[in-house]
This record gives sequence, C-alpha cells and structure tokens, in this order.
Amino acid sequence: MGRHVISLAGNPNVGKSTVFNQLTGLKQHTGNWPGKTVGLAEGIADFKGKSYCLVDLPGTYSLSSNSEEEEVAQAFIESDRSEATVCVCDATSLERSLNLVLQIMQASDKVVVCVNLIDEARRKGIHIDIEKLQYLLGVPVVATAARQNEGLDDLMAALSKIDSGTLKMNPYMKEALVSLQENPEENKLALLDRASAIANDVVEITDEYYNRRDRNLDKILTQKSTGIPIMILLLIMVFWLTIQGANAPSDALATFFAIIGDYLNQFARIIQMPEWLRGALIDGIYNVLSTVISVMLPPMAIFFPLFTLLEDFGYLPRVAFNLDKYFARAGACGKQALTMCMGFGCNAAGIVGTRIINSPREKLIAIVTNNFVPCNGRFPILISIITMFFVGSSVSLGGSFLSAILLAATVILGVLTTFWISQLLSKTILKGVPSSFTLELPPYRKPQVGSVIVRSIFDRTLFVLWRAILVAAPAGLVIWMLANITIGDYSLLTRVTDVIDPFARLMGLDGTILMAFILGLLANEIVIPIMVMGYLSKSTLFEFESLDQFKNLLLNNGWTWLTAVNMILFTIYHWPCSTTLLTIYKETKSSKWTWISFLVPTLMGVSVCMLTTFLAHSFNLV
Repeated sequence: MGRHVISLAGNPNVGKSTVFNQLTGLKQHTGNWPGKTVGLAEGIADFKGKSYCLVDLPGTYSLSSNSEEEEVAQAFIESDRSEATVCVCDATSLERSLNLVLQIMQASDKVVVCVNLIDEARRKGIHIDIEKLQYLLGVPVVATAARQNEGLDDLMAALSKIDSGTLKMNPYMKEALVSLQENPEENKLALLDRASAIANDVVEITDEYYNRRDRNLDKILTQKSTGIPIMILLLIMVFWLTIQGANAPSDALATFFAIIGDYLNQFARIIQMPEWLRGALIDGIYNVLSTVISVMLPPMAIFFPLFTLLEDFGYLPRVAFNLDKYFARAGACGKQALTMCMGFGCNAAGIVGTRIINSPREKLIAIVTNNFVPCNGRFPILISIITMFFVGSSVSLGGSFLSAILLAATVILGVLTTFWISQLLSKTILKGVPSSFTLELPPYRKPQVGSVIVRSIFDRTLFVLWRAILVAAPAGLVIWMLANITIGDYSLLTRVTDVIDPFARLMGLDGTILMAFILGLLANEIVIPIMVMGYLSKSTLFEFESLDQFKNLLLNNGWTWLTAVNMILFTIYHWPCSTTLLTIYKETKSSKWTWISFLVPTLMGVSVCMLTTFLAHSFNLV
C-alpha cells in the first residue's frame, strides 16, 4: 500500500505550519494543485514504520470559495487524493476554529481535530475538556503544543487508524451535518450557532484577564495617535539594520566573486577559449550574476528574517488594521496593506500575495499599484544616491541612520502614491465599492527565532534570489552583446543611448541613466553597474571600490542634486522588472492587465520627473 495522503487545514495563525514542519522535518517540497497557482507544501511524516504524505493547505477561515485559497482547500479536501483531513485549531480561540472544523466535517467523513497551542491556553488560564469535545464532535480530538513537540505522537496515532479503517466520524453527527447542507444560508448560521454552543460547553476560562497584555499592546500599536508613528519608526529601524548589516557582506561577496572571475579568466586563457565566448560567458553572464547575488543576497538575508519576525510576533495584521481605513477611502481592500509589505522584499512576492484578496476588482488594484513600493532590488540604488548626495559617503552609524530615515521617507512617498493611484483606478477603469472583511488580530507570540531564520532564508530569500538569477543570466548576455556589437566607431549600447538622450534630458536624467533603467527591466540590481559601464564606455560591468569614486564619476558626467532627485523618483516610479511582469501575467492570465501594470508606474515616473525638472528650472534652482 502506498503512502496515505493527509490534508492539513486550519485558520491562519493557529500554528498549522508549525505542526507540519515538526511532523515532516526536512522531507518537504512545494507543488501546485492541478490547474491552480496556489502553492501547496507537501511533506513526509514517518510513524511506527509507515509513511504519510501531509499536504499543508492554505490557511482559511471557511470553505465558502470566496478566494483562491478557499477554493484550493475545499477542492483538495473533497478530492479523491485526500484520504483524511487534520483540522488544526487554536486552543486560545476555539469557537472561531470550530466553524471551519464543522465545514470540513461536512466535506469529509475522515477528520482528526488537532487543538494546537494548548500550552498558550494553559498559561492564559483557558481549560479545554478534550474528551467532551471529542464526544460532541464525534471525531478524534488531540491536544498539541507543536512548538514543544507535545501531543504530536498522539496525533499521528490517531491518523494511523486509516490503516485499520476505524478513522470514521460518528454516523449521527455525519447525518446531522449533511441535513444542514440542504439550505446553504441556514447551514451557515446553524454551523456558527453549533460552533458557539460546543465551545461554550467545553471551554472554561479561569482567568478573565487572560488577554489583558494583548489588549494593552493593541492600545499602543493600533491607536490613531501612536499606531502610525510606531509603524514608521519600525520601518526606519528595519531599513537601518538592513543598510548597516548588509554593507560588509556585500563587499565581501563582491570581492569573492572578483577573485573567482580572475581565476575563470585565467582558465579561459589556458584552454585558449575564443575571446567572444570568454567575453559572453565571463564579462557578460558571470559578471551580471555575481553583481545580482552580491547586491541582493545580504540585504534580503537581513530584511526577510526581520519581516518574518514581525509577522511571527503578530504585528503585520496590526499594520493592515492601521492602514485599512486609508485603503477603504481609496476604494481598495485593507488586505492590500499586507501585499504591499510583501512588496518591500520582492514585488513579485507581493503580486503572489494578492491571492488573499477575495474581490477580483480589488485584487487588480493591488496588483497594478504594488510596484510603487520599492523592492529589495531597488534599495541599493536608493541607498547609494541618498548617501552620496544627501547624507555624505560616511559609513558611520549616524550616517546610516540618516540614510534609513530618508529611505523611509522615500518609501512613505511610494505608499502615499499607492493610495492615490488606487483611488484613481477605483473611480475609473476599476470602479466599485470597497468590500468589507473581518480582520483577525491574532495574539502576540514570542517569535521562534531559529525557525524564522530558516524559513525566511529558504522560503523567501533563496526563492527570490533564484528567480532573479534565472532572469539575470540571459540579461548578462544581452548587455554584453549591446556593449560589444559596434556600428561604425560606437557600440550599439552607445548608439541607443545617444538616441534616447534628448527625451531623458526632459526628465532631468540623461541617455545613460535611462538606458540603464531600460536594461534594468531584466533585473533592477544591475541598473547602477550598467550606468557606470556607460559612463566609462566599458564593454563589461564595472563597480567602484568606494562611493566617493562613484560620486566623482557622476559629477564629472553632469550630475546635480536635481539629477539625484529624479533618479530617486524614477527608481520609485518606473516599470516593474521582468520577473514581476511575468508573475502578474501568471496571476491575471491577461496581457491587458500586464500592460496596464507596466504603463501606470511608467507614465507616473516620466510625468513626475518632467514636472520636477520643469519646476526646478522655472525657479532657477539649478
């Protein structure tokens, strides 16, 4: 007999992924449910000589098919592939979880209920009568504390009853639930009532102030007077830690790749590799790949864990709560705040995150505007320009903190633009009334630092880096060809730069800068190296050893404070990278909306830069 396939379902923030990770360890991979784009994590759990394939379904509050996550969860649970379902509940909020349990019991007669976070419940003075809950539900119920590995063997023992055929629901409960399905509207209300009645019957709260700490924190983090300032301060701190921490590792990686590059060139000469092939492979593909890795990896390895720690702590839903009213005024969905935060790490990840938005109209608004928050690939551009022209090239703590403040101000400008463009879209091509949604504020929890680091490195940092590498490799070849194919005395890159220079001047830039952005469509990380290559008329990517050298090159090529300002503005307002555009097409399955997502920020960037340049010259500021 092959492995039994077990669905793992539950609300968000109930520790479902922790249960999954503890049971499967490193025996995991991610696949897609056929015909869907939502990734499903699959892992192998071994118990008493037998193996079980656990499928971690997207966190969902119901099986009402209001979102892609709910559709996937329901389809998988009801499919022939799933032999049983483990429904993970939150012991500190059992009533909310039981609504989903009852819906799953209507869809499948082989269900095991896992009451997780039982340790937190004990600390808060919440007692759950597990035996009585099992009697009332008519299915096996197991109490667990997955972080401490408590109760997981009992959970697997309950699942092992599949082999003996004894994992079945109480027939009377099954009959009662099936009868409710005849009227969908009455069914929904009846399930809520039943969930509430069962919870009241089995839960005893001995400390009525058990959630006082959470409420006190919420008074600070979600109040009008303190919520937004604290959010901005945390943003500055995250940026400061990222800037300060990434400098040395980025330099070390760049030096390492330079040494490897020298060895590769020596090897090419030893084997007498043709010069055109050596240039294409080493000066082109290798140099671009090494630049992307050295620029992206260190800040992502810092930013993503910090972001995940805030997520694990329970802060990100508070961000959505604080920004919900602003998105509502813009005719958008408050959940867009979460997808916007994902965009800080990678805009492509932010696009994928829009799956949590139920309304197709609001999902499109979130997709079109996600590019207005700068991603990890654009941070090096912003940091270097801000540092050189508005802070000074000092790498002191004070200098990096001022850079973080100005970077945060730049990001806030992007957020404000997101509100404005969202409102514009909701009143024009995406008209509609903003939908309401129930936003759960989960309890604050002590983050699992080790788990967070591993999860953020493997699930986010390396995933995003790999996608960037896949784009950067062909980009390196294209750039090398443009720089080395000549027409007369000038390279094709120089010819194109000269053609677009007049238009770029209207934007307060120049042809070299605009050409760097155009080629940066493939990967934002290579914009600055391409720009330097253009100014130096080199046929391969080049980087300076210090910001002072870089600034002198820019000043010698006509840069002023206005050029720097327009460079910052166009970095925020320009087309998404090719990886993000590809992700937009996969999510929307529409060329039209992919083009709109390209044109909206581009037209915004060109317009803002032209206006800034016009005003600066009108008032004789340059």
